[in-house]
Amino acid sequence: MASFDPFSQFSLSGQVAIVTGASSGLGARFSRVLHAAGATVVLTARRLDRLEALAAELPGAIAVRCDVAESTDREALIAHVIATCGRVDVLVNNAGIGMPNSIENETLEDFRQVMEVNTTAIWHLCKLAGVDMVSRKSGVIINVASVLGLVGSTPIKQSNYCASKGAVVNLTRELALQWARKGVRVNTLCPGWFQSEMTAGMESDPGAKAFISSNSPMPRMGEEHELDGAILFLASSASSFMTGQEVVVDGGWTAR
Repeated sequence: MASFDPFSQFSLSGQVAIVTGASSGLGARFSRVLHAAGATVVLTARRLDRLEALAAELPGAIAVRCDVAESTDREALIAHVIATCGRVDVLVNNAGIGMPNSIENETLEDFRQVMEVNTTAIWHLCKLAGVDMVSRKSGVIINVASVLGLVGSTPIKQSNYCASKGAVVNLTRELALQWARKGVRVNTLCPGWFQSEMTAGMESDPGAKAFISSNSPMPRMGEEHELDGAILFLASSASSFMTGQEVVVDGGWTAR
């Protein structure tokens, strides 16, 4: 009788995974996790020097510069990966920006820029990679949203960010429904307050620490390794009967 190995379903051996926003923070961590699980990881972001430094630590990884705010860069990225690697098995749409401000002081251009990077780029990359995935009846897409796509952010005022991440959550549901019978799964990862480039300084600022500790059931920010299990679960066959869902890792923030 064959031995039972529940860990085998988490293997990504032989798969090609794209991670956007891979030059730092959570994106770099996600790349390390997928690589450790056996995937050939395509690292992409604007800062090529950082990507190349990370690729040097991950044998077989591929660094490709891409500004997801530019539609031509998005198109070139997917075309390059398919031409080079033959396919896209996993797409992690992690790149994102935020511009905290009150709506009175926020400009229309600010709002458009955040929506372009956080929402339109995800829609476009899903569409581009999805053509290949649907043709093969196989693929996994993970859209990294936020708990701020589920609840409001104030007293940290950022209507642009909340709107963009809320759109990603429901875009994910719709794409999951369109592709559920075509072999492609689409889910959302919604982190809470994690230490990253975007939240730099919050971990040491007394006001920010008080804000987190008084509002989060687990009174601290998350550490990047605390998303390892979630990203690997969503990327692998361990979640093979799961699509259109949000995996929320937030220390209980949204349970209040």
